[in-house]
This record gives sequence, structure tokens and C-alpha cells, in this order.
Amino acid sequence: MRSDLARRYGQDRLPRYTSYPTAPHFNPTIRGVDYRRWLKSITPRHPASIYLHVPFCRSMCWYCGCHTSVTKRDDPIAVYASGLRTEAHLVADTIGHRQPISHIHFGGGTPTIMTPETFADLVGALRYSYFVLPDAEIAVEIDPRTLTEPMSEALGFSGVNRASLGVQSFDPAVQCAINRLQSFDQTTRCIELLRRAGIGKLNFDLLYGLPLQTVDSCLDTVAKCIELRPDRFSVFGYAHVPSFKKHQRKIDEDALPDSIERHLQSDAIADALVDAGYVRIGFDHFALPHDNLAIARREGRLRRNFQGYTDDVADTLIGIGASSIGRMPQGFVQNAVATRDYLARVADDRLATIKGYAFTEDDRFRADIIERVMCDMAVDLSRIARSHNRDPGTAVIDRARFLSLIADGAVTIKDDRISMSDGAEFLVRSLASTFDAHLARSSATHSRAV
Repeated sequence: MRSDLARRYGQDRLPRYTSYPTAPHFNPTIRGVDYRRWLKSITPRHPASIYLHVPFCRSMCWYCGCHTSVTKRDDPIAVYASGLRTEAHLVADTIGHRQPISHIHFGGGTPTIMTPETFADLVGALRYSYFVLPDAEIAVEIDPRTLTEPMSEALGFSGVNRASLGVQSFDPAVQCAINRLQSFDQTTRCIELLRRAGIGKLNFDLLYGLPLQTVDSCLDTVAKCIELRPDRFSVFGYAHVPSFKKHQRKIDEDALPDSIERHLQSDAIADALVDAGYVRIGFDHFALPHDNLAIARREGRLRRNFQGYTDDVADTLIGIGASSIGRMPQGFVQNAVATRDYLARVADDRLATIKGYAFTEDDRFRADIIERVMCDMAVDLSRIARSHNRDPGTAVIDRARFLSLIADGAVTIKDDRISMSDGAEFLVRSLASTFDAHLARSSATHSRAV
């Protein structure tokens, strides 16, 4: 049945639902003045989270879908880091108190492209402007090919306690096809440096659906990764959108696997990780049973944010850096995407917000449904409808797709409880999309459902 479902639904282009509404629906009617008002409404009673975006790499991986650029020089990075410190202070001043922070995440790009001194200064600036809780999670994304010993020591000194390493694939043919040559030995050395610095919580990122990738090469990569025993895996399907990311045009489309092969690769990776003792989290994350993410799943506390699945319960996410997205109780805000534009705004003591989205009551209702579907593979429509004073019968927007998923055995419904069927969890985005009131009028290009 899995192959039949993959063939039937796999070509659909759907959001990953790391937010609702999704980023293509942000608009320029939300500006700095709105963000300023929202920031001033934050109270210290509930901790917030911070995401910092570092849009620089030493080389471009052709599969990359992130906002980043290549630089061989350190000067632009130092200037940008100064902008991050400025924005962090500006946001803190706008809030008006020393806001407690429970999570900090450095994303990119390659955050560790900064010099050790620059990174330590930036974390120090955050600690000065905000009250970073003693047990806060401080996470950083790392390119194992470029991590140095001094940088690993700076990470440990700065209180970093979780690192996410890009692996993608250890197959040399695949690595050549995506312009990312990374040996197992390089990755092992990176792990050794991090653990020596006291950073024991480790995540690996893997991709399937890459050019020349096969089930066997996926399994070989997983076997090597398991030797290093990270706490978590994120396993994403490659999203080929060359109209949006021009460097992806360097990838030979004829070498890309079709939906059936992608599904087989995803299944093989998932089965291998589960066999190795990892717990499946949602549809694309895996964690060891003792990991906080696995515990949150067991206790029904799993959440979804722009990094994927999380145990972070904060309702406020402060986005810092070019293109960063923040989430406030009132809505989303996004900073200027171009680095030059971003730096000009913060240098002028202006919030860098250029667009966003203000939630409606209908958005809140649908966001709750979609988050539970994505996290639990099931949703109790009656319970959520009662909490929003809504009729559960109004929840489904795309009734044709919804009924099709039920008829094909991918989804079951009993009373108002809707669940993904065993073996069909890989189509959870298809189910989530049936509750999306914005999707039909979106012109955005999304990744394939499988």
C-alpha cells in the first residue's frame, strides 16, 4: 500500500508546516511599528526563545534552500556579527525589561564561520541584554568540514550545549553531485572536538532524494552515522526548486530519484534508525529514548517551529539577523532578507522588520489543528474546536483530498478523531493541507509531499 500511496500523492507540492500560515503569506502591511508594539507587550512571566541567522558559508552546496551566500573573507562576517549585537540590544530595549530566555538557536548558513572571539562576544551580548536561564538550551548548526579546535572550545566556553551537524550523505558520488565533499573522518573529528568541549547533545541532518542517491547509499550513510551515536536525526527530503534557488540548476535533474524511489529511501532510513534504537518523532525526526524530544513526544508536548520538531514551549520567538522570522502571540515578523538592507536598518537604530502576518481567530484554530496533526499524527477536532468556540464541521477546507485520503486507507476517522493510518505517516503533510485555508490561493512553490 505504501508504494501505491506514494505514487498517488507523492508529486503534490505542499508546505512542511513549520508554521501556519506559511511564510509565502507574509505581507508588507506588517512593519517595524507593529513589531515594536508587539515587543512592548511581552511580559517576563513566560520565557521566550531567540533564533539568530548567520547567512554565510565558505562554499555553496547545490542542494541548499537557505538564505546564505559565500564569502572567503572574515571582514563581512565581523561586520554582520556587529549588526546582530546591535539588533539584539535594540529588541531588548524595545521590550523594556531583561526578558528570560529558554532557548537560543544559531542557524545559517554556517554560524561557526565566525571567529571564536566574535562568537563568544555575541553570546556575551545576548547574556547582557537578556536573562538567559541557567538551564537554557543553546544550539548551533555546524559544517563539520570547517570546525576548528579553537572554535569548538569557544562554543563550550559560551555555554553551547547542543550542536546540529550537516551530514546529508557519505556517498562520494552523491557528494560530487551536490558540491559537498565531506568524509566520515572529518565528521568523526568534529564530533570528538565537540564532546571534548563538553557539548554532548548532538543532532545529525540527513537528506534523501539527492542526485544519484540510492537506498543502498542511504543505508550505508545511516550505518556510519549510527557509529557516532548522535542523540537526534533530522531526515529531510531534498526540495528541488531551481526557480527559487538558482544554484540548484547545477544539479542534474535527470539524476534525481522519482517519488517512489524517494519514498523507498525515506522508509529505509527510518527503519534503520528505529532498528538502532531511535524513536520516530513526527514524520522526519528521530531521537534516542532519553532525549528531550522523545520525552516530549511521549508526554504529548511536542511542538513544531521553523527548525522542525521541538520541545520548546515558548510562545514568543525573537528572530535576529537577515531574513530571520520571529513569532509573537499576535503574529509573525520577518527581517529584511538582503544582508546590506538588514545592516543599514539596524545601523540606523530601526527594527529590521519588512513583512509579517497578524493572526486571525481562524488562523489560530487551524494552526492548532495542523500542529497536532504534524506532531501526533492525529487530532481530536472536537477538543480543539471547543477551545476555539468553533464547529468542528468547519475545519476541513479541501474536502476532496480529505475524503480521498480516507478512501485510500491513509487516514482513519472515528467520531471527530482523525488519525494517520499505520504505514501512511509519510503523508501527514497531505492531511495537514486539508485544513489549510490559505493553500488554494498560494502561488508559492513547495517541496514534494514524498
